[in-house]
Amino acid sequence: MSRTRRRATILTAAAASVVAGAALLPNWSAGASTAEPEVDAKTKATFQRLADAVFTDRTNALVDKPGKGKKPLIDGFSGDVAVSSGAARTEDSALDQLGDRKDGLARLGEKYSAASTSVTLDRTSVRGRKAVVAVTETTTLTYKKVRGDEPRTTGFQAHHKLTFKADKDGNWRLTDIRETDDGYLAVNQTAKPKVAAATTTADDTMPSAPRAAITRPAPSNPKNFTASGYDYKAMAAYAEKYWRNYNPDYPDFNGQGAGGDCTNFVSQSLKAGGWKHVPGYVYDYTRWFGNADIQSHSFVGVNEWSWFALNSKRVTSLANVYQMDVGDVLQIDFDKDGSKDHTMIVTYRSPQGVPYLTYHSTNTYRRSVASIIASYPNAAYYAYRT
Repeated sequence: MSRTRRRATILTAAAASVVAGAALLPNWSAGASTAEPEVDAKTKATFQRLADAVFTDRTNALVDKPGKGKKPLIDGFSGDVAVSSGAARTEDSALDQLGDRKDGLARLGEKYSAASTSVTLDRTSVRGRKAVVAVTETTTLTYKKVRGDEPRTTGFQAHHKLTFKADKDGNWRLTDIRETDDGYLAVNQTAKPKVAAATTTADDTMPSAPRAAITRPAPSNPKNFTASGYDYKAMAAYAEKYWRNYNPDYPDFNGQGAGGDCTNFVSQSLKAGGWKHVPGYVYDYTRWFGNADIQSHSFVGVNEWSWFALNSKRVTSLANVYQMDVGDVLQIDFDKDGSKDHTMIVTYRSPQGVPYLTYHSTNTYRRSVASIIASYPNAAYYAYRT
């Protein structure tokens, strides 16, 4: 056989082998688009609606008798945009946890009669078949009149990132949800709160606050609203004015470490009620000052604030969190490692003795101390009379 005929025979056999091999491969691409899916305005709007459904479901899980037999809102999504099976299991678990939290709140004498949640889409980032959607959740819960002296509502504003991935048919599936606030401190969140790594080492010269009990009833310890000369109503009014819309006269410390803007916000509120600056070196915990340009560590740091407040005698420690009144401060050490993680201020106290806290990171208005305890029953609490 000539070299030409032999080469032709080999090529023909090779081609037949390729065709036969191709017939054995799974036809994954049949009927599917190989182009990257488009995220148009309609798709973004559906991303937003699904995010709204996720956080509305979580909020509804806290409401007393929201309606038996109602399916979660996320079950209504299918087709182009829906929830992945893994994310659906995660949300089922979250709703179970929130149901337990609702029961725990009821045992502490607190219930919600209604709620509203709305979600705005902040931005969408798309890379190939992955879309990351940043949203802002705004939730208001109406207190049920269990004792009859509750405030009307509590509320918070939280920020989240949702990850969507497109399948081979171009359908988007929600695969992951991440909270992006520093604190993870919204009442309908189940993620563990972030804890601060100790940045300053305490020594024997630094005053130490004793832990406060979280049991009721608390021993009587009424607050004298005139002895100190501070304006506690002004402290509460400031906090309730700027809990969501930050005061532009101060920097925002969100995103700069665990705890974020919480202590900075409480210091601003105390300043509004009459706390005076103590100028000096920013790292000196016996100094306290803050404005648009410079802040002492005691003005913005959780532990440093405690050291300053106790050392200066501007506060005394309370034995029980339920003794707090308007203008008093609560701090939490979530993991009981000795380093406090979060700072809040009381802006309302019910006639029957329940303090309600307002704070940043996550921005929250009038959340009861009972609700805080129900979410974090194993944390260490420190209560300060200002």
